[in-house]
Amino acid sequence: MEAVNIKKSHVIYWASGIVSICGIIFEVLFGALGSYILGDGVKQYTLTISLFLTGMGIGASISERVMKNLILTFVWIEFMVALIGGFSSFTMFGMTAFAPDGTDALFLYLITFTIGALTGLELPILIRKANEIGEKLNRSTARVLFSDYAGGLIGGLLFAFYLRPQMGMVKSAFFVACINLAVAVAILYYFRNEIRKLGIHITAALIIGALLVAGLFFGEEMAFSFEQKLYKDPIIHMEESKYQKIILTKEQGDTRMFLNGSLQFSSSDEYRYHETLVHPAVSYVENPKNVLVLGGGDGIAVKEVLKHDEVENITLVDLDPAVTRLAETNYHLLQLNEGSLKDERVQVLNKDAFRFLEKTEDFYNVIIIDLPDPNNESLNKLYTREFYSLVRNHLLPGGAAMVQATSPVFATDVYWTISETVKSAGLHVENLHVDVPSFGNWGFVMAGREPIDLTEVNIETKTEFLTDDLLQSMTVFGKDEDREIVNIEGEVVPLEPNTLIDPHLIQKYEKAWQHY
Repeated sequence: MEAVNIKKSHVIYWASGIVSICGIIFEVLFGALGSYILGDGVKQYTLTISLFLTGMGIGASISERVMKNLILTFVWIEFMVALIGGFSSFTMFGMTAFAPDGTDALFLYLITFTIGALTGLELPILIRKANEIGEKLNRSTARVLFSDYAGGLIGGLLFAFYLRPQMGMVKSAFFVACINLAVAVAILYYFRNEIRKLGIHITAALIIGALLVAGLFFGEEMAFSFEQKLYKDPIIHMEESKYQKIILTKEQGDTRMFLNGSLQFSSSDEYRYHETLVHPAVSYVENPKNVLVLGGGDGIAVKEVLKHDEVENITLVDLDPAVTRLAETNYHLLQLNEGSLKDERVQVLNKDAFRFLEKTEDFYNVIIIDLPDPNNESLNKLYTREFYSLVRNHLLPGGAAMVQATSPVFATDVYWTISETVKSAGLHVENLHVDVPSFGNWGFVMAGREPIDLTEVNIETKTEFLTDDLLQSMTVFGKDEDREIVNIEGEVVPLEPNTLIDPHLIQKYEKAWQHY
């Protein structure tokens, strides 16, 4: 009898560790879902953690009322976690496509709280059952808690390094739910002598299992059809990399790339953007032998740089190898970038741009900064005074840098804050903007160690859009794009540089784009 009790107690410890792994995976999964679909990663992860922990606390409080049928209660808690958690990602994508605005956020927060409450409910029940079997309370509590906390670490690592990059968010949810169900079935088996009407509970487990397996094999395909509703054109490529979701769409010859739902380019007008990004800076420099491109993993900016015969070396630094790999292998991207990343003058490095500039000892005549907008903390650091100081330190005398800096029309405060931040790093700037139909009016900041005179620019390379005369007109801004931010009293508010210590650009960006 004692041996049987010891075996049962070990099962409880293992169950505690495994359900903890599942719980933490669901927690970070909900944070990732919120970040991808709703934006502002820090806000979504903060809300997710807060709601999950609050739910756990309430669940633990409710557990005081559970004094009988502990095993059966735990089993049905796992059944609910499996069903609700398993279908969470799938349902979230469906609601994003079909439900009214704001419903998806409410659903995500409700699911997060519910799974947190169920997770908080199950741990005290396991502790109570371990004590009931016959071990001293302090020992059983310590062991169950150890299994729970250790499981939390394993769950976080599994999600970050395996589940999200290999399975994606829909399959991961169904897969983890299957594990929850397996734990419930294992507990049913080991404690079968304590459970009445066992057949009913086994039947419930089989039904839930059938639903989860169906979701595991077919849920992602259905979620894909939901996600297609979010995009104007048919999706021709979709993958979940370690860093982001990459989507290509195409309709009537127009190829578009989206990273985490944000448009990166449209093949119908990308030349307006990329010619403005590249040629003013490269043409301005007397001998642009060494060029650094930060971001631009699609290879289109590099294609424009390669039009300049004086260029001898191009270093492309893009964080995500999935993007640069796609640029080198995907037919539709190769049509746009003309195989630029395979050119012998090009070196591709998959590194963080900030860390690269901190470590490299190389210097460049031209630095092209083609990074996504500062809509989260990881991107914000690439729009700080500290980052632009690194750019300045690696820019040769007589060199030039060009920064994509979002829209001066839709995000006026953001654009001019970026310009002010570049200036605060000790660089001279020139402000430009251009109309890109797929984006709207888009802004750039050209910078150099010395004052910039665009009248000296002579664009001799082949372009579809940009001319010398047109470049001069790009420096003129309308009243609605003016850098002067005025308060209620009519006073001009000075713009503060964005820094690592004071990353206020993110809040400005969110406020500016929330209606677009």
